[in-house]
Amino acid sequence: MNHFELFDLPVSTHIDNADLQQRYRRLQQALHPDRHAAGSERDKLLALQKTSQVNDAYQTLKQPLSRAEYILQLRGIDFQHEQKTLQDPEFLMAQMAWRERIESLQANADMDAVAAAMNELQQQTQQLQQTLEQQIDAHSEATDEAAANSVRKLKFMHKLDAELAAIEDKLLD
Repeated sequence: MNHFELFDLPVSTHIDNADLQQRYRRLQQALHPDRHAAGSERDKLLALQKTSQVNDAYQTLKQPLSRAEYILQLRGIDFQHEQKTLQDPEFLMAQMAWRERIESLQANADMDAVAAAMNELQQQTQQLQQTLEQQIDAHSEATDEAAANSVRKLKFMHKLDAELAAIEDKLLD
């Protein structure tokens, strides 16, 4: 049973997070190991495994990037032991520019510049997330491969966001 089936949801990039959370809570209540305390060891183990599966599925589906990656995995694209690098020269140049910018931000300790970088990155991330959703919705071999590349790019952008947040935290301390 895949994560979408577990939550009785259609396979889609578009999920109502409030609905997902309600379904998660219902499943957690129904499957909680305490409800099986009087059962056999096997029943307790199965309840624990099912609860773990529900938790994993929820964590995957509640985040747009991990949800998109999971959909692509369901379609046969495996990111697990991937050594594939992006062959997009424009994106590689943008990565280098972001790296240089982050180094500069770390050295200069300018909160306004960090905030501006975070806003710019957020806008770029949102645009790429929308593109990713369109690629997944199109669902063809070519668009799925393009979506996989968008996932790779978004993972990089999320790392940048974490680095910028760390710089911001350091400046606030």
